[in-house]
Amino acid sequence: MQWETVIGLEVHVQLATRSKIFSGASTAFGAEPNTQACAVDLGLPGVLPVLNEAAVSMAVQFGLAVHAQIPEVSVFDRKNYFYPDLPKGYQTSQMYHPIVGPGEVEVSLEDGSTKSIRIHHAHLEEDAGKSLHEDFHGMTGIDLNRAGTPLLEIVSEPDMRNAKEAAAFLKAIYSIVTYLGISDGNMAEGSMRCDVNVSVRPQGQASLGTRAEVKNVNSFRFVERAIAFEVERQIELIEDGGRVVQETRLYDPERDETRSMRTKEEANDYRYFPCPDLLPVVLDQAYVEHLRGQLPELPADKRARFERELGLSAYDAGVLSASRDMAEYFEEVKNECGDAKQAANWVQGELSGALNRENLLITQSPVSARQLGQLVGRVMDDTISGKAAKQVFQALWNGQGNSADDVIEAQGLKQVTDSGAIEAMIDQVIADSPAQVAQYCDAEPEKRGKMIGYFVGQVMKASRGTANPQQVNGLLKEKLDALL
Repeated sequence: MQWETVIGLEVHVQLATRSKIFSGASTAFGAEPNTQACAVDLGLPGVLPVLNEAAVSMAVQFGLAVHAQIPEVSVFDRKNYFYPDLPKGYQTSQMYHPIVGPGEVEVSLEDGSTKSIRIHHAHLEEDAGKSLHEDFHGMTGIDLNRAGTPLLEIVSEPDMRNAKEAAAFLKAIYSIVTYLGISDGNMAEGSMRCDVNVSVRPQGQASLGTRAEVKNVNSFRFVERAIAFEVERQIELIEDGGRVVQETRLYDPERDETRSMRTKEEANDYRYFPCPDLLPVVLDQAYVEHLRGQLPELPADKRARFERELGLSAYDAGVLSASRDMAEYFEEVKNECGDAKQAANWVQGELSGALNRENLLITQSPVSARQLGQLVGRVMDDTISGKAAKQVFQALWNGQGNSADDVIEAQGLKQVTDSGAIEAMIDQVIADSPAQVAQYCDAEPEKRGKMIGYFVGQVMKASRGTANPQQVNGLLKEKLDALL
């Protein structure tokens, strides 16, 4: 039987507010456990939540960026459940009237095509604390620093049909929230997490199969691997005569498998009801339009501009616009050197290779965009050769100079373009190589092109790599052919 996979994602994005969604406690990452949880976060008697306007603003900006409906009224609800990292016994969320309505995101797929993924809604909620198991020898510690941290939960429709599409959707969400500046999207620090809903059904069947939800997957790669495992598990289960049960599962990256955590709760299990401590949020049109006017150029618009105005290929434009930091770095390099294609080649080639080897973000690059732009410019104006440029880049990477010009001067890498000087070196090489000259003259015409490489190498050696290779090739051919 042919099977079809159906995938929907719930993406939890930590909003980049300085304080929590209902209190003034800090949201800074890395503090000592339980040093950033105040009385409001703990739900102590006599305290009341106050909604953080910055979280509302960020949620609305996201909605506008994905062309979503922004309801005039949204309402906070209490989601009741008991767990050690939830001291209040309930989570303040939005069940029935979320702040962002239906929207859509266009994703780019590996084959160059695009696909529109619908967003069902996005809602604001507070994060819970964190259970710590590693250091307590059979016990569990609770860190409540995250309790009350503002989250935007983005819920897709089940529009994805394979793991690649799911990863592309997650990457598109990452690009949007980081472009907007509403989240750093750092999955390693928990700023972005993903619940993956997976089901399978016979090809052509209209009704959906029973889904399993894989909780808290925290990398693009793990999303793909978790889906691959879960699809295979469900198909084998059904084909062996079993049935898929609706449940929550966890993905174990070390074993590359999902395992059952608990049977899936329904909404009525959480006993949602409107939060009595928070008034409905009412947004007037002027407020929404003000935020619309503050939106930056978004990834899809930037990608289209890179293709249209800079002449980049769809692939190059997609890579360079995927993150705001990458796009800004590239544009500064391009402005410095004046050539978009050369800037794209160096940013995606030499720079990205060095960043990947050292596991660095582009914001951590030892070579600034201005330095790289100047270096590319020196290749374009023939001050240095492409080979020498790589030496200059490495020197800049190692901090051995403030600019490309400094390194070129210090290491004597300036390219010789004086035809008289190059001719003198060529004459000397020809005079010192009578046997090779004789072989060249005796060779068939079609073989002479390869034989000229020897003479080029000798001239480059004599010039310590500073002679312009194009000039060397042209002048050598002229002089050798004159001896025929």
